[in-house]
Amino acid sequence: MEYTVMMPAAGSGTRMGAGHNKLFLELEGKPILARTLAVFQQDPWCTGIILAVKETERTTIETIIQQEQITKINALPEGGTERQHSVKACLAAHQTGGIVLVHDAARPFIKQDVIHELVMSASRHGGAVAGVKVKDTMKYVKDGIVEETADRERLWIIQTPQAFRYEILEESSRKAEDESFLGTDEAMLAEHAGYEVRIVESTYDNIKMTTPEDLAYGGYLLKKRLEETV
Repeated sequence: MEYTVMMPAAGSGTRMGAGHNKLFLELEGKPILARTLAVFQQDPWCTGIILAVKETERTTIETIIQQEQITKINALPEGGTERQHSVKACLAAHQTGGIVLVHDAARPFIKQDVIHELVMSASRHGGAVAGVKVKDTMKYVKDGIVEETADRERLWIIQTPQAFRYEILEESSRKAEDESFLGTDEAMLAEHAGYEVRIVESTYDNIKMTTPEDLAYGGYLLKKRLEETV
């Protein structure tokens, strides 16, 4: 099977406290962005990568792409102020339909088998997202008072990639824009448009590099994976 992956890469990463795009921070000697791009460069199912970028960072990103010999880049559209706007720009730059994935450029630890399961599920059902089951007890709280304990078996932590047939994501994006609806992820847009979204179980180490602590843990994960391949 084949897919195209779209990555919003125009964020500021303020929680990382780096003073610039966190994707340029190094994870064991390579930029986070390079680590994430390599996952899809090495996946034979991936036929193209579309990155939404800031114009002021275009040259830096093009340099990373060249240095890391990433050959699957199809387009580098200008991203927007919100993730949703960046994904819209990626959709506009994509011309071939098929299965499309949206992935956080700051998640370099997604596993290939999870990606493939998402692609197959989206092909069969229209939309699928990666996620993991909640481990802790969860409670509904209002004004500092516990109201109810949530059913943990029904709660999932949602990650990326999120996979869709192109026409479903494009329609969901267009409907959200027409109705001035701002979603937190692509699944929320599809839900808003009336589509069913399936869940594919991912791994707990598919973390998003958001804080300095994540970067330190990411270094540990990368070393662990390298040791497992030796």
